[in-house]
Amino acid sequence: MKQKLLPLLAVSLAAVAAPAMAQSAGDWTLGVGVHQVDPKSDNGKLANGTLPLTIDSDAKPSITFEYFVKDNLGIEVLGALPFKHEIAVKGVGKVGQTKHLPPTVTLQYHFNSAGKVSPLLGVGLNYPTFFSEDTTGPLAGSRLKLDDSFGLAVHAGLDFKVAGKGSLRVDVRWADIDTEVKVDGAKLGTANIDPLVYGVSYVMQF
Repeated sequence: MKQKLLPLLAVSLAAVAAPAMAQSAGDWTLGVGVHQVDPKSDNGKLANGTLPLTIDSDAKPSITFEYFVKDNLGIEVLGALPFKHEIAVKGVGKVGQTKHLPPTVTLQYHFNSAGKVSPLLGVGLNYPTFFSEDTTGPLAGSRLKLDDSFGLAVHAGLDFKVAGKGSLRVDVRWADIDTEVKVDGAKLGTANIDPLVYGVSYVMQF
């Protein structure tokens, strides 16, 4: 996903020829695209530091809705199809998997919103909920549970005007996601996921 963003940026810059539309109070946008959740490399250690975790990446279709409460200032909600992640222990291999939904609410400001290229910056909160946990390998037959999380989220992106009120957006987010891990009801510790989330989407202004 990281490697694909640069070509998309080049295509977008070549396409910006339409008149730009400023974003005013009362406007709203709808974005449809794809986002990849890429957990950080060190995901914590369970069982008193004896089980170092690794959690893999996943990409899914996503949707955003943003309402402008003031000129250039909007509240955005991010949703997506459930992301699926494999959970492994270093030196042991895959021990389970989980799915999660990533609802995130962000207050964000759009710079140069009347221009052909408009940066945005935002800060907000995320509340990932985990479900469909399964176990395999050494944990096969055990009951795995990951608690829901609540934390900070930050957002940065670029909108490239492409046609009428449409824009191509490339963005990156960081989310504070820490979840308590339980096996057969016993607390083993905390998984520190804290991913970067890369996205590309087409955003329509209304």
